[in-house]
Amino acid sequence: MGADSQAAPTKGRDALVIGASSLGTVFEWYDFYLYGSLAAIITGHFFSGVNETTGFILALLAFAAGFAIRPLGAVIFGRLGDIWGRKNTFLITMLLMGLSTFVVGLLPSYAQIGVAAPIALVVMRLVQGLALGGEYGGAATYVAEHAPDGKRGFYTSWIQTTATVGLFLSLAVILVTRTQLGEEQFKAWGWRIPFLVSMLLLGVSLWIRLKLHESPTFQKMIAEGKGTKKPLAEAFGNWKNLKIVILSLVGLTMGQAVVWYTGQFYALFFLEKTLKLDGALANTLVAVALLIGTPFFVIFGWLSDKIGRKPIIILGCLLAAATYFPVFKGITTYANPALAHAEASAPVVVSADPATCAFQFDLIGKAQFNTPCDVAKAYLAKAGVSYSVHAGSAGSPTSVQVGAVNLEGFDAKGATGKAFASARKAWEADLGDQLKAAGYPAKADPAKVDKPKVIGLLAILVIYVTMVYGPIAAMLVELFPTRIRYTAMSLPYHIGNGWFGGFLPTTAFAIVAATGNIYSGLWYPVIIAGVTAIIGGLFLKDTRNNVIDD
Repeated sequence: MGADSQAAPTKGRDALVIGASSLGTVFEWYDFYLYGSLAAIITGHFFSGVNETTGFILALLAFAAGFAIRPLGAVIFGRLGDIWGRKNTFLITMLLMGLSTFVVGLLPSYAQIGVAAPIALVVMRLVQGLALGGEYGGAATYVAEHAPDGKRGFYTSWIQTTATVGLFLSLAVILVTRTQLGEEQFKAWGWRIPFLVSMLLLGVSLWIRLKLHESPTFQKMIAEGKGTKKPLAEAFGNWKNLKIVILSLVGLTMGQAVVWYTGQFYALFFLEKTLKLDGALANTLVAVALLIGTPFFVIFGWLSDKIGRKPIIILGCLLAAATYFPVFKGITTYANPALAHAEASAPVVVSADPATCAFQFDLIGKAQFNTPCDVAKAYLAKAGVSYSVHAGSAGSPTSVQVGAVNLEGFDAKGATGKAFASARKAWEADLGDQLKAAGYPAKADPAKVDKPKVIGLLAILVIYVTMVYGPIAAMLVELFPTRIRYTAMSLPYHIGNGWFGGFLPTTAFAIVAATGNIYSGLWYPVIIAGVTAIIGGLFLKDTRNNVIDD
């Protein structure tokens, strides 16, 4: 079949292009997000050799490892896509993603093979990250190069829905498995089932994508002899192109990424880890919010064809930066009202000599955090209790004030071994009693969760996501010429989303653990989104009228 016949525009062809590209990308995001959704459970299976706070941070770092390597995947597969073709490249990325996800479902735990377990897990996450680094740019470029002028925002917005649909699908499969097996069996071994199911999805997605032809724009470029053998050098060695790459990172994808991951992943972590909601309930609330918000990807993609990509993206960043703190405080109020009331009526203050307070992150699990200050902060962080730290004078004792009640800090009195552990447990029980007396709940009461209001606030966060993400594929495609498009658009996208977005849960949680304020982690997305709104607003031009067939 010739290039002209393949390129002939038909409604059936366009539906197949959008549907096949989107379905394949949904599958890849499903695979990638399973890990993020199950981070709390995976901690216990693969990082059980360290303390709980460190283990959760390490689990989030393993999640982020897949994002960290995405720019390398963008470079490798972007180059292949600009030389070899869009279709062939994203078939390879899909195969890599599916196989690595299936393997995660088979990996032995830390209890079975020791440190080899987390190492193997991280390796699989790296393979996933490489694959995803090549997938998105190929799918977005492929669809955009099929779209008629004036509809690129609408066509590519379907690709933009795939990340959220993939997350929704992963949450749905997890919820069904959890419900059928029960929480105990799910945590013991049932969490592996959603990973193993990915093999079936891989087969279906590959079969559909094999029906696709190459992009007509790419075919035309090759036929006219305008391709390049050195897309990396042309994209990043030429200042004219490199400048656009840098601006698209700082003025677009960096802010888009933190808004996206705050609205979807950090919101889930916040509900489950901080507010102590039951895992199944937290997944359900987020899934419903995603279901409500997902159509707005297409709405804002379509709207960007009418009024421009840039205004919608910048406004989404500004709204997120301006409202994150009140929205998350509202989520606390409606998801765990007892916690919100206790924080207001009986604030917790840890007073200690700063020299006795460590930053409780131990990469290899050998450090001991046994000072009175560390014991107090570790317990409060584990309990999801916000606290402030008062710096005492050198040598001053540690104390914990819960409302009007003051509790002396943990004092082991020279005890070691089991005696030390027993003394610590007794002191933590005393602190727990004080927190309980002040109204701090051990877990959120499901009967008191105002579900409609929580879902409403979560849906607002998702709508911010759709504003920044719905139009961005079209804008990135329109910024670069055909011969380097796959490479040039993929790198800033995956640096923004892989580094600034992928490390958001880890960074935010670490900030919370260090400061004691459950909302302090929000400063990270607020600042990044604000910077993007300023840089993008001042230095990037809108692209909706750009010609891409060049």
